[in-house]
Amino acid sequence: MPTVKLDPTLEMYYEDDDYTDPWRQPETIVLHHGNAKSSRLWYAWVPLLARQYRVIRLDARGFGRSSVPPEGYPWSLSNFATDLQKLLDHLKLDKVHLIGETVGGTICLQFAHEHPERLHSLAVCTSPYKFAGVGSYVTNRNQVMQEGVEAWARKTAGQRLEPGKSDPAHREWYIQQMGQTSRRVVLETLAYLSSQDLSPILPKIQTPTLVLVAKDSQMNSAERAQGMASLLPNGRLVEIAGATGYVQHSAPEKCVDAWREFIGRVSAAKAAAPAQSSGSPARRAR
Repeated sequence: MPTVKLDPTLEMYYEDDDYTDPWRQPETIVLHHGNAKSSRLWYAWVPLLARQYRVIRLDARGFGRSSVPPEGYPWSLSNFATDLQKLLDHLKLDKVHLIGETVGGTICLQFAHEHPERLHSLAVCTSPYKFAGVGSYVTNRNQVMQEGVEAWARKTAGQRLEPGKSDPAHREWYIQQMGQTSRRVVLETLAYLSSQDLSPILPKIQTPTLVLVAKDSQMNSAERAQGMASLLPNGRLVEIAGATGYVQHSAPEKCVDAWREFIGRVSAAKAAAPAQSSGSPARRAR
């Protein structure tokens, strides 16, 4: 079982999948899950990516098969970002493509702000950037406090995988996965997150960033999706047509296709930059 002790209170679990040609040196993609989840939620993405990229999936501190910190641990987006930095250092990964879902995407935004030199690109899927003043986070915490994590996951499951447009067995599995998370961890992280707002740092993030959301999702709001993309200097919003709920789980194939197209644009822009900076005339698009 791949684990690494990153500090006295954190033994982090991670998965490392690489089905690229043995003679190649592939770039690496890191997948970061959201709150009350784990690396298992990325199961559909791995076979779509691991033939061309090395794919790392981590269980963040307190979640999945990683260790739960002691009471009084100071939860913060910055501390989650530091945990990720330490994992990259351990794996000797200088630069990666980073993809996060829901609050995992929020953590990835913080990481891009603090450690831009470690990223080729960033992608966030159905991710919030502003929690302060949003009543649902307080409501979620109250539900967890009164009824537990699994009951909260069950009551809110329709946001993630919309009934009638998803497999009921998939939805039940998702609920069961979330229900395994420590109640204390969920309560503490929700309490911390409810006061956070990344609006001031988004304009400072220069990393090329893909913002993915389902076109037909209640999470696809002007404030949550378009608002984030507009604040990012190199942000690109892609609304996946025909997808609902949390797009990373309802339409993984379409998400990966959109990500590949985005990376193609980023690579083309980088290739064109030296020619333009050297005085060569830029070609007009046809």
